[in-house]
Amino acid sequence: MNDGGSGGGRPKRADARRNEESLLEAAAALFVTSGVAVPVREVAARAGVGTATIYRHFPTRADLIIAVYRHQVEACAEAGPALLASAPTPYVALERWIDRFVDFLVTKHGLADVLRSDNAGFEALHAHFLDRLVPVCAQLLAAAAESGEIRSDVEALQLMRGVGNLCIGADDDPRYDARRLVALLVAGLRHTAR
Repeated sequence: MNDGGSGGGRPKRADARRNEESLLEAAAALFVTSGVAVPVREVAARAGVGTATIYRHFPTRADLIIAVYRHQVEACAEAGPALLASAPTPYVALERWIDRFVDFLVTKHGLADVLRSDNAGFEALHAHFLDRLVPVCAQLLAAAAESGEIRSDVEALQLMRGVGNLCIGADDDPRYDARRLVALLVAGLRHTAR
């Protein structure tokens, strides 16, 4: 019934994609503020859809959590080249991407707690995370190093782990300013005047 006739099938599929996109964005935002146990009806309300729409796209909460995680990884991965093309300098692109990466990590920590019960699933998602994001970070680092803005001896995975470690304390202490510490870390990549 969802596919309809051949003439109406394409628009409905586009609507379904928009609904799914809205659901993933709403769920990600609510996971950050309310945790992954947020009621499905709240996700539906924020996305402007009915709860049946959520269950049609994501039959279980785990399906929704995994989809949010993958969606966030893809958004972060796609942001890297776009920022590199639009930012005034490669270093600015790197800064802006790291800022987005921090936003992603806030969501990721909430998801990781729930997904740990499914070790194989969590490992697969973590591998996807590394496969998609490490090359993007490496591309941004290489561009900034090539332009002479930063030192050239920093590996993408090292930087991402450092950022991740700085973000961990933000969950437990409202006075902890992970974003400021990450900004200091990224500023430390710059060449110092000789």
